[in-house]
Amino acid sequence: MNENLIPQNVKEYLKSPKRIIKVIPNNNYTLTVLFDNNETRIYDMSNDLFGVFEILKNLDKFKQVFIDESGNVAWDRDSTIDSSMVWNNRIDICKDSIYLDSKPINPALSAKS
Repeated sequence: MNENLIPQNVKEYLKSPKRIIKVIPNNNYTLTVLFDNNETRIYDMSNDLFGVFEILKNLDKFKQVFIDESGNVAWDRDSTIDSSMVWNNRIDICKDSIYLDSKPINPALSAKS
């Protein structure tokens, strides 16, 4: 891959990828996400609740968000099914995408990281 095609913000992020420490669902279909660099960011899903994410229009289901074993933000479609046995039961969003597509809550701290 031509490195010149990689956006600068992605290049910077890849120098020091972040790990999600905590994820909190909000009533407006946003997630408050705390990263291991003490940065808190908002990830807005309100315009993305279609296709595979359509099930998350149910606010109770949206609020069942968790951090999976790979460190990604995830939901189980059916909480009574073991997603390690039924792979298509899990919906997830990569931790890198969550960071890159979210907005900092604490911009002063974000400028330092």
